[in-house]
Amino acid sequence: MSPRPRVCALVGKLSDPRVAESASALVAGLESHRIEILVAEDFGLVAPCTRLTRVEERELVERAELVIAIGGDGTLLYAARLVAERGTPLLGINRGRLGFLTDVLPQDMLASVEAALEGRCEVDRRPLLCACVHYADGTRLESFALNDVVLQKWGTGRMIDFETWIDGRYVNTHGGDGLIVATATGSTAYALSCGGPIVEPHLDVLVLAPICPHTLSDRPIIVSGRSTIDVRLIERPDTRGQVTCDGIVLAEFVAGDRLEVRPAPQHITLLHPSGHDYFRLLRSKLHWGRGGTTPAR
Repeated sequence: MSPRPRVCALVGKLSDPRVAESASALVAGLESHRIEILVAEDFGLVAPCTRLTRVEERELVERAELVIAIGGDGTLLYAARLVAERGTPLLGINRGRLGFLTDVLPQDMLASVEAALEGRCEVDRRPLLCACVHYADGTRLESFALNDVVLQKWGTGRMIDFETWIDGRYVNTHGGDGLIVATATGSTAYALSCGGPIVEPHLDVLVLAPICPHTLSDRPIIVSGRSTIDVRLIERPDTRGQVTCDGIVLAEFVAGDRLEVRPAPQHITLLHPSGHDYFRLLRSKLHWGRGGTTPAR
């Protein structure tokens, strides 16, 4: 990043004592660097600081030159939605569970923030998806997703039937609980639990993973990241779906509507500590390997 950031925003849920602890330490550290600190009006209580300002979410997004997400991957996904239109760099402090995206450990937090301020972090640009629900009456709703766009059954115990089309070509008619369209970043999220592959995050591909498919041969597939995916429900009694983007509800979905998922023009910029290793991260989070050290080459 250049020039050096002078305005930093903190995002997190201070109802979690671990997040509150890290936030207080960060406020003190940023103040020592004479950084202006922005937080949302409902951010909660942190240690007193003369350089901390509470602002509306819109102003936070417009003014921040660096955003620090404190918590789990859900917190970083929330922050990513805030900055999707502006490309503000994101640094994730892991106070959650797995932490595929919030990969800075609490003990390394202050050193990593200092590295981010000095431009010594690794810059990692990740693509976004744009989900658009086209209603039968001609109206539409849109949103972004960093991990995945999900169509799932809603308000019923019955499975749903739906068709998939890729770049205007018919692919399949599915029966089951829904469909996940995941980026490479999101391959280690919901899609993984549905049998999808782990995809190295810099590959330009999408994963289509059926949720609890009725037909055992209906397996996840990988397609170009430049593809446009269309999904349409088939009319059945009591058929209703719901579309979510990174776990946030976008819209109800019924027969006659169309879900379009396409690459977004924007990207998210993640910051990692120097020496970041994706495969080391996988070994740590997924508990791979029988030994505790990296084998000699």
